[in-house]
Amino acid sequence: MVLESHSEEETEALAGELARTLRPGDVLALEGELGAGKTAFTRGLAAGLGYPGRVTSPTFTVVNEYEGGRLPLFHFDMYRLEDAGALFDIGWEDYLNRGGVCCVEWSQRGGEYLSGARRVAIRRGPGETDRLVEIQEAAPC
Repeated sequence: MVLESHSEEETEALAGELARTLRPGDVLALEGELGAGKTAFTRGLAAGLGYPGRVTSPTFTVVNEYEGGRLPLFHFDMYRLEDAGALFDIGWEDYLNRGGVCCVEWSQRGGEYLSGARRVAIRRGPGETDRLVEIQEAAPC
């Protein structure tokens, strides 16, 4: 499914709608170039899950945890990780077992560890703030 967004707020709203369908243990693999809207999408997920606080990119911390909503949200950024194996150094399996949702930016670096994730590709559209958000269902494990 490909959805159109014409602003950051619309991207957040699309993600908020998706958040209503999420269940414990779901993994979202976000793809898109720098500035495409991956963090805005994650802000929308957090809001849709009922998290009331501020959501920021975990580029330097690798993972941010957002609790207090319907489900915990674990927001990963693999941009600075050397390889997919580095996920295990930060406790990937523990996060998967905590009953929340894992949302991974720069997921293409996650290799086989993210093979069963729901894919969300965010691409720039024709206008400066236009985005195309393609959501693919999770692959069967």
